[in-house]
This record gives sequence, structure tokens and C-alpha cells, in this order.
Amino acid sequence: MAAFLGAPGGAAAVPASQASTTVWLCQPGQAADPCAYSPAATAVSSGGATSSVPGSDASNSKFDCFYVYPTVSTQLSANSNLIVGRAEIEAAVDQASRFSEDCAVYSPMYRQVTLAGLAAGFSENSANQSIAYDSVLSGWESFLTDYSDGRPFILIGHSQGAAMVIRLIESQIDHNSKLRARLVSAIILGGNVQVPSGKLVGGSFANVPACTSATETGCVIAYSTYPSEPPVTSIFGRPGKGVSLQSNQSVSTGSQVLCTNPAALGGGKAALSPFFFATTQALGKVDVTTPWVSYPGLYSASCEQGRGATWLQVTPTHISGDLRPLVQVLPNADWGYHLEDVNLALGNLVKDVSSEETAYLAHRH
Repeated sequence: MAAFLGAPGGAAAVPASQASTTVWLCQPGQAADPCAYSPAATAVSSGGATSSVPGSDASNSKFDCFYVYPTVSTQLSANSNLIVGRAEIEAAVDQASRFSEDCAVYSPMYRQVTLAGLAAGFSENSANQSIAYDSVLSGWESFLTDYSDGRPFILIGHSQGAAMVIRLIESQIDHNSKLRARLVSAIILGGNVQVPSGKLVGGSFANVPACTSATETGCVIAYSTYPSEPPVTSIFGRPGKGVSLQSNQSVSTGSQVLCTNPAALGGGKAALSPFFFATTQALGKVDVTTPWVSYPGLYSASCEQGRGATWLQVTPTHISGDLRPLVQVLPNADWGYHLEDVNLALGNLVKDVSSEETAYLAHRH
């Protein structure tokens, strides 16, 4: 996760005696809410021309978003505590704040498996997974009881956060018709949602299918980004492997990882609408004074499948003379573009949620 020079807020210590109390990373109305960061953006064309991208806020929205951040904690313990740190703030700004154009964003701190814990193999330890999930569940229950007031909601999670959202849907929503009726959609990126091969539902969820259009609700948008077929040792895109272990998903014969193209939910190839935090980008001679920068037409994407893997293939357009920076495979080929799963298609995802919200209201009137 890159550093954000303009990220708001600071650290807030949580006493050990409050370890089971929900601490909110993002909560509408709180001071310096990272999920309410300015959406002001500059679009940069292949020739370097710039234009402003209009933004809005959803302060009067009828919808809530519940965001679970990825593995970012730099604490040295296997599971983090509930101290709000710079890493969590930066993740919320980077991944969740633009959804504030569509919804009121809530995000609980949770006792995730830390980067150190991940390196030591604790992400595959059921006890450490349970610590992480139980704290997410506590935040979810607090959200439902104290804040949501029966409103429809969107779930958003990436990487470890996606694994937590998978477990949350499976245990709390999939078999609860009242909560399923409030689910607008779930955005589960880099988390290995599993389905029977060629199917839209089954596997991870019995009753929550893949989204096949921007007017469908109660469905899932899920993918992992790669520039080409993931290696056989890849962490994402292959059922029962890598991040799948964080959501306790096993693999059975005939399973595949779900891919839905956020730029074309009905299938096919389409242009991505990437948004990046401007201070993290090598912009060259382009002058960008807004917090965000977008590169329209720089990438296209399509869902691909082969040799046991399913992935969202992201391809640069390779326009001659285009000096806009390209994302890199980091830290190695097993990860693909995982670190940019959200930002590569952030504009598409925000638009998808907006369309789904419109459809949700229309279906209920």
C-alpha cells in the first residue's frame, strides 16, 4: 500500500479494556473521516490533456456501505489491536472514500492478521482467522443495531477484507431472507469467491449470485486482476488456494473462482475507469492539483479462464506516445495486479453501485 501524503486523521489509541468494543475507522459525521475524503479528480488523456472530473457526496443517501479493509497493519503481533493507524486510514481513503458518492460508508477496525502474521503463516491458522472474523462480526452487528436503521447496504472488501466479507455473507446474510432483501450488492475483490464451474451461484454462497448487469441487485461483483494467466502458484484466481484459506473455503471438483468484469457485468471486453490517489503517481510534466487522478482509456479488461484459473485480465491500450504511468506486478507474478484490484476499476465500481441503487429503488416501488 502506497503512502498518501494528504491522508487525513491520525492514530487513536484504544485501551485493552475496550478490545471488544467497535472502533470505527469510518463513520459518517466523525471528525476527519477518511471515507469522506474529497472526490475531486483530474482526468489525464493519452496526450497529457487534463480535465476535471465532477464529484458528489452522498450525505443524504438512502444507502449504506460497509467496508472491510485489506491486510495493512504493520504491528508485529499476529493479530492487530484496534488502534486506528496511518495504514488503515490510507487504505480507507484509497479504496473506500470514492464510494461516498453513492452511500454513507461505515468501516470498523478489526483484529486482522497483520503483515507480520501473514509472513509468518498465521493467515492459515484457524484461531487467528477467527480472531479477525469475530471482530468484523462485532462491527457488523453494531452497524445493524445502532446505525443502519433498516437501510439497504453495499458490502465492500479487498484481499483479507474480501475474505472477511465472504465469511460474513455466508454466515449472516446468505440464509437470512430479510438481510438478503437489503443487500444491494457485494464488491469482493481479491478474495476468491467460488462457484461451480460455469455457474453464477453456489459454492461460497447458496443464494447470492454473481452480478450480470448494473440493474441487478442482491448480487456479487468479484475478481482478481492479472496481466495474463496467473501462475500455478498464484495466490488469487484459483479455488481453494491462497486467500481462499482466510475465508475457510475448501475446493471441490468442478469449482472455479468467480470473475465479473466491473466494466461489463454482462460479459465481454470493456474499458476500465481507473482512479489513483495523485500523490502516489509519477505524473511527469502533467500538473495535477486534485487529490485524485484518472486515466481514461488506458486499460481494457475482460474475464478470462484457463488451466484452473479465472481472472480479470487487464491490458494497457499501448497508445503510441502515451506517457501515463502503468501499474506494475508487485511483489511478484503470483500476486499479479492485486495491490491495485480496486483502483484499476474504481470509477466502474462506483458507477455500478450507483446504477444498482437506482435499480434497487425502482424494484421496490
